[in-house]
Amino acid sequence: MKKITAVTVMLAGVVAYPATAIAATCESVATLALPNATITMAQPVAAGAFTVPGARAGRGNSMADLPAFCRVTATLAPSSDSDIKIEVWLPLQNWNSKFQAVGNGAWTGTIGYAAMADALRRGYATSSTDTGHVGGSASFALGHPEKLIDFAYRSEHEMTVKAKAIVNAFYGSAPKYSYWNGCSAGGRQALKEAQMFPADFDGIIAGSPGLDWSGRSAQAVRVAQALQKEDARLSPAKQQLLHNAVVQACDALDGLKDGLIDNPAACKFDPKALECQSPGNNDGPGCLTSAQVATARLIYAPTVNSKTKRELAGLAPGSELGWTDQGWSVSARATGLDHYRFVVFKDPSWDVDRFNVETDVARIDEGESVALNANDPNLKPFFDRGGKLLQYHGWSDPQISALNSTEYYRRVVAALGGAGKVQGSYRLFMAPGMAHCGGGEGPNDFDKVTPLEQWVEKGKAPDSIAASHSTDGKVDRTRPLCPYPQVARYTGTGSSDDAANFVCKAPERATAATK
Repeated sequence: MKKITAVTVMLAGVVAYPATAIAATCESVATLALPNATITMAQPVAAGAFTVPGARAGRGNSMADLPAFCRVTATLAPSSDSDIKIEVWLPLQNWNSKFQAVGNGAWTGTIGYAAMADALRRGYATSSTDTGHVGGSASFALGHPEKLIDFAYRSEHEMTVKAKAIVNAFYGSAPKYSYWNGCSAGGRQALKEAQMFPADFDGIIAGSPGLDWSGRSAQAVRVAQALQKEDARLSPAKQQLLHNAVVQACDALDGLKDGLIDNPAACKFDPKALECQSPGNNDGPGCLTSAQVATARLIYAPTVNSKTKRELAGLAPGSELGWTDQGWSVSARATGLDHYRFVVFKDPSWDVDRFNVETDVARIDEGESVALNANDPNLKPFFDRGGKLLQYHGWSDPQISALNSTEYYRRVVAALGGAGKVQGSYRLFMAPGMAHCGGGEGPNDFDKVTPLEQWVEKGKAPDSIAASHSTDGKVDRTRPLCPYPQVARYTGTGSSDDAANFVCKAPERATAATK
């Protein structure tokens, strides 16, 4: 496209394009020609004027605090059956010369407006994709293998390439640094980008990644099948009972009794300790029936692929408060059901009662499902380019097992020749007590972007990340998150709710608890 000279455009008399920063008008971006892409809109949005399109009126749809930006929408068609929608937002003032793409969740086919808004507020040019379909079901994949590839990885890569081209055309220069920021399915997308397209990003944030997409689906459906029998289900009260017992048994393993389990992998609590001892094994409020004990053991336990012998991780001890009476979280169960229905068996009527653990775990690990997984430990191409990967996961995650993240880290370390070859490019931060992408009893609010920027742009690797927990909007605990396998150790003086009184050290089994 022929470059358009810098201009100044007033938006409703409120804001102006900084002439030194922009090489084209917002509207002119609509004429940009990109391979396998059609730009469908390019229009300026005044500060505080954006409302989420097509959303129900109410909280969260109006973003009155957003700065002025150029909003670009496009449709991408890298295959004959592709229909990938993307949006690119370009700050009209104070662009930080960087680009941040944001991820999605579950099977969701929607633009991530909230995450884009966060990036825009920080001065980023930002983009998001609907992954090539509309809605939250995997039904789009039935009879559409190309759309499944779009969802698996192609939509994110194509969006990134096209968004960078749009950034370059608008500002007259490419972004100085490019970042990915995603959690859950967005964390899976993050790792796929690092594994398959190492040149796309300089820094990647992979939160609570669904990297073993097939394994999570199989585990959730396996547990849901067992809980078809109502007497095997755990009520919220029983989940709380179990959780309290787990914390009581394993809280002090790190030397500090603070209500959090720093290393659930070392927790060996057996739910049988809560089994009802009354005649007939009656379901009393202070115990678990034999069937409920079996349920808890099932949720914690790995499943083994009968063909490959690969273990699919169960949930970590401490995650109990996020379980449902169907086992894993509602989202995990729904995602797994859709996976089997529309990808594996291609039968919308398939249900959990037809699940066969001996054959169907292996079946989901094969065929089209392979493209959905992000298990490849070879991150060398990404690291060799200087790429930095910041991964985080809540130990109490009830949707995607935290054990997936620690196992993946160990596999990367092994594949690349040891921790010394990895720590300069890849750091994993495990958050005790944190649930899925946030929430939970432990410190769960922390800035991921700034530490990654410091790492990528200034070479300062994050030795810890400050995290906080709030109740009713008031911070009541702070704690450092440490690069795995280190854990936060209490120094023995001062408040155990103050991060200043902790240091990151290698884990060791404590012999006594302190308060």
